[in-house]
Amino acid sequence: MKKLAILSDTHDHLDRIAKAVALLQGRGAEGLLHLGDFVAPFAMKLVIKFNGPLYMIYGNNDGEKSGLKKLFPELKDGPCVFEIGNRKLGVAHSVEEIPQEYRGFCDGVLYGHSHTRVHIPKDGARPLELNPGEGCGWLTGKPSCAMLDLETMTAEILEIE
Repeated sequence: MKKLAILSDTHDHLDRIAKAVALLQGRGAEGLLHLGDFVAPFAMKLVIKFNGPLYMIYGNNDGEKSGLKKLFPELKDGPCVFEIGNRKLGVAHSVEEIPQEYRGFCDGVLYGHSHTRVHIPKDGARPLELNPGEGCGWLTGKPSCAMLDLETMTAEILEIE
């Protein structure tokens, strides 16, 4: 896998979820990582329409945990490390949950929660740091997601129209 879609904080916004999945698939994403806060199972149903491998964790607003887990049994509690495309990605719902040791051995640390975009490129031993912003657009009015190139460990934050 070369291109990984990154989505977070979709908060039941069905139109934006559908648009994000279409945008990311159209840009060549081969897999999708969702960093939590689907909120309800009906929202996750749109995320799992993505055509490719899925990697997903719970967020702090995911109240129907059993319903979400029933739809996607591989759903994990963060923080955790996913090995995708020969890369180690340390993920959590919020930056505060990222263990410091992840910054020492992971190629990237990814998180959501704040609804604020963060993109700090990989530099030497420092891993890429990425928050794709809010998929829903409820707080900022600027919904976004990201595309991660796993070969180069470079990312691009994309506006969801």
